[in-house]
Amino acid sequence: MTRRELDAAGITDPGLRADYTRCRELNARYGRTYFLATRLLPLERRSAVHALYGFARWADDIVDDLDRGRTPEERDLSLKRLEGDLAHALRTGGGDQPVVRAVADTADRYGIEVPLFEDFLASMRSDLTVTDYPTYADLRAYMHGSAAVIGLQMLPVLGTVVPREEAAPHAAALGVAFQLTNFLRDVGEDLDRGRVYLPADLLAAHGVDRPLLEWSRRTGRQDPRIRAAFVAAEEMTRDVYREAEPGIAMLDPRVRPCIRAAFTLYGGILDEIARQEYTVLHRRAVVSRPRRAATAAAGIVRVAAARRRARSARPAAGTVVLERKEPGHG
Repeated sequence: MTRRELDAAGITDPGLRADYTRCRELNARYGRTYFLATRLLPLERRSAVHALYGFARWADDIVDDLDRGRTPEERDLSLKRLEGDLAHALRTGGGDQPVVRAVADTADRYGIEVPLFEDFLASMRSDLTVTDYPTYADLRAYMHGSAAVIGLQMLPVLGTVVPREEAAPHAAALGVAFQLTNFLRDVGEDLDRGRVYLPADLLAAHGVDRPLLEWSRRTGRQDPRIRAAFVAAEEMTRDVYREAEPGIAMLDPRVRPCIRAAFTLYGGILDEIARQEYTVLHRRAVVSRPRRAATAAAGIVRVAAARRRARSARPAAGTVVLERKEPGHG
């Protein structure tokens, strides 16, 4: 399938093909939900999505490097090197890392704005020193770079049937919704890294603070105050999903099944958290394989229907705003 994806995308250079393949491997290994949804995309757009995910994953792994026990200063130096490598690649098409070369090529092909990458890396850098967020507004400022920009990077690849600026707020919100879901699902693992992403004011409203979370994580014991705070976090996250959902209809019909599947699968994580009585400090909530398979099957049906409609539609029936550029042309 990798070869077909690369051929469909018009990626012919052997080195670049290897770079994109590396990104696809990262997506398949670490982004199971995201990777499953990506397989519902038209072939020619999958490699670009893999490149965007691969780069984001690479940067995130630098920040969250626990296995090698590097100091924050060492991780900061690695992140600076990645920033320099990306800046060079965006200017010249070169780059030291496969994920950097692939994402720079994607940015060039689709005209993805450079500041989106700069904002992303700024949020990654803050993870080296910031360990909590006093308010939801503080967290949203962080998530602009860590999540909203991912949705905005995706828009040129996916294409829209409305002016891009109309779809942009919904795309940004979807990125935020996915990350808030991860924050609630991974609250225990993040606590082990010394971070609490759930806003302190939300936790305090239910009598929860970091020491109480650490006690629960350490002892395996539950507390009704923690459950109430996590219920509030779930409600907050579902509000963002509602903010994001209207944007799906603004996308190219051929990519809507992919985004709908991702929307459903990530929302399913919230369902599973609730089903497990919000015990995310002690166990990781995952969507079951049968549900994942059912969502994928529904997506395949939608893909087939979209293709039938596309074949039968008149050429002037609608316009997809997909600004794909040939490499090296500005």
